[in-house]
Amino acid sequence: MTSQGIRKGNLGILVGGGPAPGINSVIAAATIRARLAGVQVIGIQDGFRNLMTGELLHVDGVRARNLDIRDVSRVHFRGGSFLGISRANPTVNPESSQKPPMEIVIDTLHRLGITMLITIGGDDTAYSAAELSNATGEGVHVVHVPKTIDNDLKLPGLVDTFGYQTARHVGTQLVRDLMTDAETSTRWYFAIAMGRKAGHLALGIGKAAGATVTIIPEEFTQKDKDGNDTKVEFDDIINTLVGAIIKRRASDRGHGVVVIAEGVLLNLNPKTIPKAAKKEIESAGFDAHGHLRLANIDIGGLIRSGVYARFKQIPGFDPPSIQAKNVGYELRCVDPIPFDIEYTRDLGYCAAKHLLENGDRVVVALDRGHFTPMSFDDLYDPKTNRTAVRMVDTESARYAIARRYMVRIRRDDFDSTDPSKINMLERMARICGLSPDEFRAEFMPLTRFEKPPLDLERSACEGSEGDLLHGVQR
Repeated sequence: MTSQGIRKGNLGILVGGGPAPGINSVIAAATIRARLAGVQVIGIQDGFRNLMTGELLHVDGVRARNLDIRDVSRVHFRGGSFLGISRANPTVNPESSQKPPMEIVIDTLHRLGITMLITIGGDDTAYSAAELSNATGEGVHVVHVPKTIDNDLKLPGLVDTFGYQTARHVGTQLVRDLMTDAETSTRWYFAIAMGRKAGHLALGIGKAAGATVTIIPEEFTQKDKDGNDTKVEFDDIINTLVGAIIKRRASDRGHGVVVIAEGVLLNLNPKTIPKAAKKEIESAGFDAHGHLRLANIDIGGLIRSGVYARFKQIPGFDPPSIQAKNVGYELRCVDPIPFDIEYTRDLGYCAAKHLLENGDRVVVALDRGHFTPMSFDDLYDPKTNRTAVRMVDTESARYAIARRYMVRIRRDDFDSTDPSKINMLERMARICGLSPDEFRAEFMPLTRFEKPPLDLERSACEGSEGDLLHGVQR
């Protein structure tokens, strides 16, 4: 490419949201590509936060730095973000602000001579990038590189967001160690995994580790008479776990590990939440994007307390020792595995090259090795006017297979024609001090969330190559 074909101006790079393995690799690849084209690269420290102050008047200060190839040539191996990160939100205008933050951001970018900007982040940062692009018009050209260990951005071809594979890999190792301890000490662990809106990470960890049970918010979602998603009943989560513990005990196994997506808390019907839990949730506070600060809530402790309270209603059952563990912050800044290193180097290269060649207003994605940009306009969910979220498809073979390997109360546990099922039902009832009919009345309602048996031919049809190529999501 000749110098005449390169867009003029400086290239800025910033990171928003929460950390994810592979951020430094994106920064490095984009920087190297731009510098080889003779373009100056400016790394903006701490995301949008410093741009919003309006005090960023020059580079090589505390808020921005010139980046060259020698600065980034080996950072792709490391986790975290050497440019820092923040959840600052330039799309919200505080009452105390005399000038909208977005205007300050645009003014600051102009003073730095930045005509091209790469944002790296999740759904909130993607939304901020899209709004910045709308506000600045042709002044600053913006592309976004999607990152989140939650894997909940709706990308073309159903590809993963970067950081997810590394987080799943490390999370699986942690849960595997908990499983060994659970068996050794005859106890249960409730491992809370990140996933504010969707259960991809929890399901990926639970399935790979072979956890006893995995709980995700999508599995309890049903439609009401108006076609809207219903809220999750707190007792349904508790009874699912209690039923799994009882079923394991009936199989002479008094230990287990449950992986729970933190997002189940956000989907709860508030009328069903215990008073003590409500107080903790109400005091947690909200971040700059209006999200409840889940890190301030002991989700595992709340669920454990609910399970113990439920066991008190089953006086014939001696409950096990249960420990709650968060599996979250340990995953966000680990060194990326080779998959995410290669993936993010490709993403960073494509982001820089697209901007240099006059590209604009896209989310950078790769589908089976091919550059597959997605327009900012396709980010939005028309119902919420926010970035669309990719949920776990509970109709898919992936989920059906995961569910089949879990230990939980199933519809066929109440099959009155199968002698082995009758025997197991009697054992579960007996260790609870209940009759089979009483046990059925207590736990059979859980089966209303159970999907029909997996139909492989139907699944093959719905997961056809044509659907994947067009990013169809059922």
